[in-house]
Amino acid sequence: MRTAGRTVLFSALTVAASMACLLVFPQQFLYSMGLGGVLVALSAGIVALVPLPAFLYWLGPRIDALAPRRLQQLPSGGRWGRLAGWVMRRPGRVAAFSASVLVVLALPAFGVHFVGVDATTLPASASARQVAEALDRNEIRGRYAPITAIMNSPPSRAATARLATTAGVAEVLPARQVTPGLWRLDLLPVEKGLSDRSQQLVRIVRAELPAARVTGQTAGFVDQQASLGAHLPWALAILALTTCTLIFLFTGSIVLPLKSLVMNVLTLGASFGILVVVFEWGQGLQGLESTQPILLCATAFGLSTDYAIFLFSRIKEGRDRGLENRAAVADGLERTGRVVTAAALLFCVAIGTFATSGISFIQELGVGTAVAVALDATIIRALLVPSLMALLGNWNWWAPAPLRRVHARLGLAE
Repeated sequence: MRTAGRTVLFSALTVAASMACLLVFPQQFLYSMGLGGVLVALSAGIVALVPLPAFLYWLGPRIDALAPRRLQQLPSGGRWGRLAGWVMRRPGRVAAFSASVLVVLALPAFGVHFVGVDATTLPASASARQVAEALDRNEIRGRYAPITAIMNSPPSRAATARLATTAGVAEVLPARQVTPGLWRLDLLPVEKGLSDRSQQLVRIVRAELPAARVTGQTAGFVDQQASLGAHLPWALAILALTTCTLIFLFTGSIVLPLKSLVMNVLTLGASFGILVVVFEWGQGLQGLESTQPILLCATAFGLSTDYAIFLFSRIKEGRDRGLENRAAVADGLERTGRVVTAAALLFCVAIGTFATSGISFIQELGVGTAVAVALDATIIRALLVPSLMALLGNWNWWAPAPLRRVHARLGLAE
């Protein structure tokens, strides 16, 4: 508890803060995932700090009684320390190579296309997908996804005629009264409901009939995209601010939080680029589900920062014991290498089971998160972090004098 309790506390708070950024979105499924993530992270932290030590005390030497004798021995060999030493003897080249690999992996993300959830995301055996594909084969794609305008009075003939002659419109059905004081006008697009041209038709209908409320699959997707775009800056701001604040309170440095942000962006970009290669280029999907960047950012960002806190804590302990910067980095990587690798492997196995789902957007979430965690546990933690720590030296722990006084006054040091 003396050496790991503070680390566990800040790790739980970091993951909870990352998931809390989803609470700014009004979409219920994002809000509920954010709330669930916050509760799980905080609950796990409480369990690790309160009942777990009592349970370990009760077990005593029996904790590894059933393990093979080889696994009961303390780890030896210093493999992670030797790796850190090898990296820090050539920090510039390793940092440039690691960053270049991540940037190259991220390049396909610039050509990403976003789509909504429709019947094509279901397994091939699902009847809804079979019907949708049959309609596509018969070139009546838009018939099952009309753009519907609801009005308090019938639309003018001129507006209806202009909509009927708009490019991409297959047919405009006659307006009909569905209840006293409420009229409905259905427009059938030529292309699929989530295509770019169908989305443009929604905007045209809204401009042509400003008093109408436009609904349907296409309009719902357009509105969802607008809502996600409006709330995304707030979510990113919360994510960056809370992460930087917690890492600063933990380490007393403002360089390490900023460096963590940059490395997390590289990790997310690379994992998102791999998603594009696997699902758009490999499986031939028209695009990735539109909420994937948000879910991937919240989940992978929190876990990456969690692993960074474990590493920074051991490096800081080494410095506090009087070790020189490079020796402290090697000591920290040696102490956390096995633990973080095991944690990342366990998480990849757990979240990787999502890749076996028959629903494409669940597959995307599983593959993307597993790839992000794997990249963070290998390229980032084993190569990029020690190389940058060696390059920056004592600047890693720099903070302005006022912030140093705030950190000291809060009494958050070990």
